[in-house]
Amino acid sequence: MTTQTLQATEARPNRVPEVTPDFWIIKLMAVTVGETAADFLALNLGLGLQTTTYLMTTILIGVLALQFAQKRYVPWAYWSAVVMVSVVGTLLTDNLIDTFGVPLEVTTIACTVILAAIFAAWYASERTLSIHTVVTTRREIFYWLAVLGTFALGTAAGDYVSEALGVGYLTTGIVFGAVIAVIAIGHFAFKLNAILAFWLAYIFTRPLGASLGDLLSQPTDYGGLGFGTTTTSLMFLAVIAGIVVYMSVVRRAGHGIRA
Repeated sequence: MTTQTLQATEARPNRVPEVTPDFWIIKLMAVTVGETAADFLALNLGLGLQTTTYLMTTILIGVLALQFAQKRYVPWAYWSAVVMVSVVGTLLTDNLIDTFGVPLEVTTIACTVILAAIFAAWYASERTLSIHTVVTTRREIFYWLAVLGTFALGTAAGDYVSEALGVGYLTTGIVFGAVIAVIAIGHFAFKLNAILAFWLAYIFTRPLGASLGDLLSQPTDYGGLGFGTTTTSLMFLAVIAGIVVYMSVVRRAGHGIRA
């Protein structure tokens, strides 16, 4: 690729948002909805795990088609895709565990290997993992594969800590919140590589959000607060919608850390 071609590529509009505080807030809300919405559809509505997986995967394909058609960052399209990827990522992990009987620790290791392979292929193809240069269709494909991988891994890791290790939802949330805090300190205080810091934080916000969702939605007999999946999902969807409106109308351009 010539210098002129590279410069022309990098000058195209980025298709994903800047990393700002509202980015992390809405991302945390999205992963929480992914956990509670999957449970609501599969259990409360009685659709079952496999039917819910087929239905949500079909919807995800449609939402991603809308996202890819934008060719730039459009808040409603992007965050709709994130929410759906969160739901499907949760369902994929749940299928491995509940349908195929794969142990949580094996699922966690398998998801780690798959995600590492996605990152390796992305870097080998593009020589960067930065989310601020997602300006071509090929890079966006790698990006969404990585996002799906982080949700699947985060679901498996969170369930492994909270359920298999018997830590509980609240303690699991505190543990992963502390891990994210350490990553943030490493980046801002000790110059931890921005790309590495971003993707590590992106992975660990998934089990943090899932623990928060389970804590709010699960019955008190199971260590939750008993709000139920319906109330919890609607509450966080409302927060997501509010922030998306803010992103779209009030603050049309943001400035975050470069990754």
